[in-house]
Amino acid sequence: MTPPVAGASTNRRNFLSLIGLGAAAMAGGGVLAGCGEGGGGGSGSATDTDKLSGVLPKQQNIALDIKPDITSTRPVADGYTTFPSTFKKVITEKPGKSGQKISAMTPAWGPAPPGLGSNAYYDAINSELGVQVDFSIQDGNTYADKLGAMLASRDVPDLLCIPGWEVEKLPRFTDAVKSLFEDLTDHLSGDKVSAYPMLASFPTAAWREAVWNERLMAVPNPTDGPYPWVLLARKDLLDAAGQQMPKSGDELYELGKKMTDPNKGVWAFDDIFQMVQMLFKAPGSKQGWGRVDGKVVHKYETPQFKQAAEFMSKLYKDNLIHPDVVASKGADKKTLFASGKIVMIQDGMGAWQPLQAQYQKVTSTLNVQPVPNFSATGGDPLVWMVDDPISYTFIKKGLGKERVQELLRVINWCSAPFGTQEFLMREYGVEGKHWKKGAGGAPAKEDISFKEIQNQYFFISGRNPVVQPYPDTPNYVKDMLGYSNAHVKYLEKDPWDGLKLEFPAQFKANKVPTEDKFTDVVRGRRPLGDIDTIVSEWRANGGDEARDFLAKALSDAGR
Repeated sequence: MTPPVAGASTNRRNFLSLIGLGAAAMAGGGVLAGCGEGGGGGSGSATDTDKLSGVLPKQQNIALDIKPDITSTRPVADGYTTFPSTFKKVITEKPGKSGQKISAMTPAWGPAPPGLGSNAYYDAINSELGVQVDFSIQDGNTYADKLGAMLASRDVPDLLCIPGWEVEKLPRFTDAVKSLFEDLTDHLSGDKVSAYPMLASFPTAAWREAVWNERLMAVPNPTDGPYPWVLLARKDLLDAAGQQMPKSGDELYELGKKMTDPNKGVWAFDDIFQMVQMLFKAPGSKQGWGRVDGKVVHKYETPQFKQAAEFMSKLYKDNLIHPDVVASKGADKKTLFASGKIVMIQDGMGAWQPLQAQYQKVTSTLNVQPVPNFSATGGDPLVWMVDDPISYTFIKKGLGKERVQELLRVINWCSAPFGTQEFLMREYGVEGKHWKKGAGGAPAKEDISFKEIQNQYFFISGRNPVVQPYPDTPNYVKDMLGYSNAHVKYLEKDPWDGLKLEFPAQFKANKVPTEDKFTDVVRGRRPLGDIDTIVSEWRANGGDEARDFLAKALSDAGR
């Protein structure tokens, strides 16, 4: 799958920034300047989701009689290393009844699949749904551009996928939600969700994040892992060079020097600044905020961030970063990594499996493994945690009760969990055409599946999260969950856990410009001494306002 379920976080950091949209929104008063319907507004909003139990769906389990091979420590999902011998059909009635085509927009990474009439995968699933879903598939790397224009024009499809990592950048998104999308509270709250049993299986924490204006406004796509970043290494190259995984900042730097050989076209790193910040234990909650000695502090203001910037600057200065990365924001780091031109890359957890699966066909010795987290300054490591949903599915406002219920039934079908026939079709398509039974009965994809299947139905759904088996990478689930479960004890505690926050508009709009300034510093285009100046500018342009907002949110919640 592209991106894989485990990690749709893989791709979140590859989306283009919304700086163009942010600047325009600020100039015009927000994404929907003319709405004026309350909600967060420009000053932000905070909702204590613990007080919204009456709005949230009541969680219910689906009995499938399959047990995970690996039971994880929450918030890490359980894992399966083999497929069940049989898949249970859990939806017997076709969701679609109106015969009216459904418009939907979702992202894809890679070539867009063929459309209706030229895609057997669409034909098969739409037949099961009893209604045609007509997808507008947009390039995942430029999805933000399309999304921003769509929200600004207020012309949205019946079903719209909005990735969670884009929501945090959109000024006055609460107002946009109220104006453009259907309120799902009366359809899904409490026991009402029983009409949609697949949705009822979702974890309550995911539903909490789908609340805006104290109403349930979207269907969340729950994440199955809490780690926003991982440092992936070509362990096969390290082994061949007689090198070990680093366990300190000094070892990481020395390893970079040993593995970099420009004469052979090999460099140690891509831009790993987010990982470096984590290794130096800068705060990471809620976009970089933390609570230090009772005070709300952003990572930019901490000595840990300065240390991280100095370390990253040294990697650039000593030419340990691949020159294609240095020269361009658009360097294809994954291809360089897979071809052995970069030894270590920073990415989401979900990058691991597809890289191993795709490129082991070219390099049989390929062994992609994560570098265990460590503290660059001694003591236990600090591991950032993100448990927000991968994405949200919104339903266009004003379609009428019957149509909304039909769309929810379609989303419900698409949300069937691992172990069901519906899951098998959504993930792999039609047996005999898109896949065949491989070793142990596991589905083995045919070439046509890579052409026609791009997670279309996954991105208008969610699912009760698990880590599913991948037959082409049989060690992945065990290795990935071994890493994930070992790091749970180091997860950073979020002071704002349980609070649904929309940051002030100015803070949102200034996020990317500030990050770009720090990029100039670590790449040597500005001196390290400019950090204090950049932080002062950031504080004046929304940073202090956001701090006051977060402090008030804690005070109002009695924390």
